[in-house]
Amino acid sequence: MRLSTRGEYGVRAMVALAARYGAGPVSLAEIAAQEGISLSYLEQLVGPLRQAGLLESVRGAAGGYRLSREPAAITVGEVVRPLEEIALVECVDSPDKEVCCERRDTCTTRLVWERLRDSIDAALDSLTLADLCPRAA
Repeated sequence: MRLSTRGEYGVRAMVALAARYGAGPVSLAEIAAQEGISLSYLEQLVGPLRQAGLLESVRGAAGGYRLSREPAAITVGEVVRPLEEIALVECVDSPDKEVCCERRDTCTTRLVWERLRDSIDAALDSLTLADLCPRAA
């Protein structure tokens, strides 16, 4: 399993916003320049993060984006999940038995994939934006 740049850049952008938490909205152009991320790519990441309730947009000349909650209240898992599908094997994460092989209920390795998925989720949920950005703590 390998995360794409969507997850990586999404976390970097959110940490950049966490570093400026409470200082007003930040433009995507500023974040893109600071993080070395294409502005058009960053614009694609903002939609899912807004829909997840992690970002708020502010219109106007001094507008931009800001976190919807304190950095300590947003986990890395909350940032990554709207941007990435974290699926090791399809049958572990799909409730649809038709998606899985016929051995789903008797699979000898299923427990391995379930535990690995749970460990990844726990690791992502154990860190907050404040943990990644000491200035935001």
